[in-house]
Amino acid sequence: MSQYGIYQPFGISREVFELSEEAMRIARDAFSRVDEIKEKRQVEVLAAFVEARVSESAFMAKTGYGYGDTGREKAEAVFALAMGADDALVRIQFGSGTHVLSTCLHGLINPGDEMLIVTGRPYDTLIPTLGATEDALTGERLYPAEDAGVSRRSLSARGASVRQLDLLSHGSPDLESIRACVKPDTRMVYIQKSRGYSARRALVAEDIASIVKTVREKSAQTIIFVDNCYGEFVEACEPTAVGADLIAGSLIKNPGAGIAPGGGYIAGRTDLLEEISESMTAVDVGRHVGPSLGFSRLLLEGLYFAPTVTAAALKGAIHAGALFSLAGYDSKPEVHEARGDIVQTVRLNRAVNLKAFCQAIQAVSPVDSFVTPAPAPMPGYDCDIIMAAGSFIQGSTIELSADGPLRPPYYAFVQGGLTFENARLGAMKGLESLRQLEGIQR
Repeated sequence: MSQYGIYQPFGISREVFELSEEAMRIARDAFSRVDEIKEKRQVEVLAAFVEARVSESAFMAKTGYGYGDTGREKAEAVFALAMGADDALVRIQFGSGTHVLSTCLHGLINPGDEMLIVTGRPYDTLIPTLGATEDALTGERLYPAEDAGVSRRSLSARGASVRQLDLLSHGSPDLESIRACVKPDTRMVYIQKSRGYSARRALVAEDIASIVKTVREKSAQTIIFVDNCYGEFVEACEPTAVGADLIAGSLIKNPGAGIAPGGGYIAGRTDLLEEISESMTAVDVGRHVGPSLGFSRLLLEGLYFAPTVTAAALKGAIHAGALFSLAGYDSKPEVHEARGDIVQTVRLNRAVNLKAFCQAIQAVSPVDSFVTPAPAPMPGYDCDIIMAAGSFIQGSTIELSADGPLRPPYYAFVQGGLTFENARLGAMKGLESLRQLEGIQR
């Protein structure tokens, strides 16, 4: 029986619905692979809760210093187990993924240290933290521009060397250049798993394993740090399982499942976490302060649902990719391509198309569906950004959202979906809006 009638009130035409049905058929095998990973990771998360002996006492609120905060300690134990790491820091006080990453970098990179980025230009919001960054092969200044100001709190202003290698043209790590640039005293190799606002593919576990192997051939001491934002629970394991020393991310993305109201996590080697915790609070205070404020239940509950919610978001991305490809748009990743994050890109070529697409996503969101997104400046970006995010948690990109910079070729970056049904409707509504804009008759 056709389900077309349930989508009709949202302005979905019969033609777009039938195209979505075809996309569902094309995506069937990819959906099955997602379900296999979900089952594995969901059972592993449950095992982490059991091993950590989580009890109702972990949900009690601690205030003030937070000494002996059982909820915080249990959350960190469960995250460490679920992420395949020795240890974890999980704090509601982290305001964003950039905040988490910056805390790690300031905690581990000292004057005179070298940081080598091996995945090209990182997220725009992280660039001010890095400061002056050079091409690792040519020594050319990459960003910010020579005449741009560099914060006194940036890594380069504090005497660190920040160098960068690009990925190869097809998106794989440039292992030959990594091998040439890593030295025994290189303090950190930095890997960004997701694509950010770029067209390159997300890295997968195999890519990260190859980077780890290459780095270890030159240095046993170099810290391998992975920005894991948007990548948690997408694959059968996290980067820690293939040799990364440290991973970090935001709880308003995959590992919070739209339930955690904020916060972030860091997972990896205990010695590194101790250094980071002293930068996070104070030397000799470290991780022992920072109360959970009664949020431990939501952080733990978010983690518990994370594999299932991430799977729904992945299916939404796969369907969107199939749908827009059928409609003639350039959309990546392709349906049967290996995925390292939850992000789907759609190349829209015109600013008016990007605006219409984001406005369509907003119109089928559970919160603020009546709001019309408009491009606006955002801290850390060099152009206006348009964002559609009718979410329960502000900025939660595990919830259905779409955004993009107002610059050619006007990519829409689509991610999230607490339920597949909402993600499917969002993709159909986005395509419907574009068809109307471009004068295609129903």
